[in-house]
Amino acid sequence: MSEQALEERPEARGAEDELPSLLDLAVPLAAHLRLLVIGPILAGLLALGVSYLIAPTFTARTLFLPPQQQQNMAASALASLGALSGLAGAVGGIKSPIDQYVALMQSRSVADRMIDEFKLMSVYDEKYRSEARKELARNVRMVAGKKDGLISVEVDDEDPARAAQMANRYVDELRRLSTQLVLTEAQQRRSFFEGEVAKTRERLTKTQTELQASGFTPGALKAEPRAAAETYAKLRAEVTAAEVRLQTLRRGRADTSPEVQQQQTLLIALRDALSKMEANTGAAPETGYIGKYRDFKYQETLFELFSRQYELARLDESREGGLIQVVDAATPPDRKSSPKRAIIAVVTTLVSFLLLMGAVMARHWWHLASANPLTARKLDSLGAALRHGKRR
Repeated sequence: MSEQALEERPEARGAEDELPSLLDLAVPLAAHLRLLVIGPILAGLLALGVSYLIAPTFTARTLFLPPQQQQNMAASALASLGALSGLAGAVGGIKSPIDQYVALMQSRSVADRMIDEFKLMSVYDEKYRSEARKELARNVRMVAGKKDGLISVEVDDEDPARAAQMANRYVDELRRLSTQLVLTEAQQRRSFFEGEVAKTRERLTKTQTELQASGFTPGALKAEPRAAAETYAKLRAEVTAAEVRLQTLRRGRADTSPEVQQQQTLLIALRDALSKMEANTGAAPETGYIGKYRDFKYQETLFELFSRQYELARLDESREGGLIQVVDAATPPDRKSSPKRAIIAVVTTLVSFLLLMGAVMARHWWHLASANPLTARKLDSLGAALRHGKRR
């Protein structure tokens, strides 16, 4: 085909212009082909050799199930307690999320115990305890499973045996904290009713002393309408429990909420019943022998109710408090987890190839630009401007 025909076809001229540009890119790469092949290979081999100088790291992993809430036994007994059932429910309504157990294992107190027990300041070659804590946090990973409820603890260390011991030690530390702190629903109920039992015992002793001082005798007890006094004491105890329940609800809910309004209605009904009973008996409950006997029965009823709930909470706590069930105990790993020498060598080879190819193309472009008089003048002007800026 003649040159005149090529000039008449624009697409032919575009193909000719594109072909030299591709060749311009291929020529410098082909000229430095040996460098582009041998250079990355040598860099990859060098990185592989350096990776052998890095101390291997081993990862030990333990998997366990944290304490679970045990509410069935308490719930089965609450229905028989009247107004106190709502009170116990309000106290035990807070559940410990699985993230709470992870936060406990990540606490500073646990970290300090790990540092002291395994002498990590010398292992990590740190002068300050705060730096040792940071290094420990970098070497420990804790993951809380949202779906299965399991917690995994992974520990990295240069000593495989120490890595396994540290991973298992975190489980022991969580077990220790779970027995010391009020975390679970049963522990919260136990702590609350323990305080109530102690306060009620003191009041019961006081009322018993006052009753005996008022001339209490077995004969007086037989002459007293005992059934009415006990009914009054039980009703008064329910009024007290309903008042405490209402105060507890108001801490977290508005007065217009259905729960608060329902509890207010119950409290009004109990108070009306108590007023009617006091009016029918004719004597004020706080005066004379009848009043002292009623106070005694009132404190005795409260003590029985609180003691029953305290024992149930203790039983539930014994079932759940220390039940940290280890699914997979950590064992010394037989293979290192890092460094990944093959990955290091491959990545270094690829990066070196790209850098060398970029350097070859940049050098080639520089020579082409310098050969062009117009571009050379622009480069000279740019260099002069940069030198002038440096002098300033």
